Parts: sequence; structure tokens; C-alpha cells
Amino acid sequence: MKRTIQFVAGLAITATAAVAEVAPGDVVFGDYGEVVESLTGVAGDPEAGRAVMNKGSGNCVACHQVTELLEVFPFHGEVGPSLDYVGERWTEADLRGILVNAKNVFPDTMMPAFYKVDGFNRLGDGFTGKALEGPASPLLTAQQIEDVIAYLMTLQ
Repeated sequence: MKRTIQFVAGLAITATAAVAEVAPGDVVFGDYGEVVESLTGVAGDPEAGRAVMNKGSGNCVACHQVTELLEVFPFHGEVGPSLDYVGERWTEADLRGILVNAKNVFPDTMMPAFYKVDGFNRLGDGFTGKALEGPASPLLTAQQIEDVIAYLMTLQ
């Protein structure tokens, strides 16, 4: 019996390690723009997501107010809605869809698509004023998306 349990545990570890990251072009959206499947198969880290939300690569507070972050960054944006209690208003799948490409949920939004790499007009190379050469990279990695979702789900 003991060997069987060890073997099954080994399968679970192998199966988890075998999950591949979903490429930006392979993300599957639901009817309402939600993305049910994790982009990485790895649980998000709320603390890492909190760092992305701040003045990190996501810089969400440039447009959204988050009361929990006011002590760290006192000046939050007012362009987007407050993210207080967002973990009660939306599911993980909904939030994933919004972060991957908010235009699938809110067609007129100004929010950037954080995990999209094609379909842009005049994509620039940072702030250089030059056109991007080669393939575009998403604004956030798949794991950063999962981390931000984990953090947002704590806002209840």
C-alpha cells in the first residue's frame, strides 16, 4: 500500500510539472470574455501580484484606486473603477479574461491587453519613437497574470 501511495504522489508531481504555459495566441475565451483555464497551471502568488499592481510592470494603480495600497502609493488613478472588493464582484476566470484582453469584456475600455501580442496598429518600441522590429511581447507574463489574479481575489 505504501508503494502505491508514493507512486500516485509521483504522478501528481509529474502531471503538475508537465503543464505548459498557454501562449498569448492560444488563450481560449468564453462567451463573455472569461478565461477559465489558468495560463500556467501554477497557482498565483498574491504578494507577487501585489508588487505587479503597484508601480511594477502592471502599474494598475496608475488608473485604478485600491484602498489597501494607499499607504504604499498615495496617488492612485481615477480613470478605471476602484478595485476594492473586486474579488467579490468577479470570478478568477472573469479577472483572467479582463487582464488578458479587457476589450473582449469591455469593448470601449482604455485598459491595455496585458497578454496580447498581435492585432495592434503602429506598435512602437517602448518610448523610442521607432516601430517595433520583430515579434511583440506581452506586457505581463502568464505567471504575472496569475499572480495579479491571486492578489485581486484577496480584495474582498
